[in-house]
Order: sequence, then structure tokens, then C-alpha cells
Amino acid sequence: MRVYLQSRLVKAGIGLLIAGTGPLLLVVAAAGLRLWPDPNPNPIGLGLLSCLTFWPAIICIVVGVNRVRARNGRAA
Repeated sequence: MRVYLQSRLVKAGIGLLIAGTGPLLLVVAAAGLRLWPDPNPNPIGLGLLSCLTFWPAIICIVVGVNRVRARNGRAA
């Protein structure tokens, strides 16, 4: 696992995943726990952010993992 976390692409993908989907998940969790002022929030902006960053983040992680495996001599 540590070998994969040394890859820039994997780090960028994880960062993008956290920065893109984290705020939406935080609002959903806070509303579920009744910590959000609106019990039925409609975070359209956060949903769009999540939508636009999810797949690029997954692609970065997959490409980074494949590059690390290829560099270390393991088949992808």
C-alpha cells in the first residue's frame, strides 16, 4: 500500500476524491444526524462538484496503480 501512496497520480486521485466528494458527504451526514439547519438539504453545487471530480479521481488512481505495478514488474 505504501508503494502506491508514493505515486503522484495516486496522491492526486485521492486528494481529488476527498476534495470533490467530501463536502457533499459531509452535508448528507450532517443532515442525517440532524446537525444541519435544513433537514432536507438540496446541495446542488456540491453535487455538481462531486459529479465533476469523481471519475477523474478514479481514473487517476487506476492509472497510478497500474504505473506502479508496471514499474515494479508486476502485471497490471
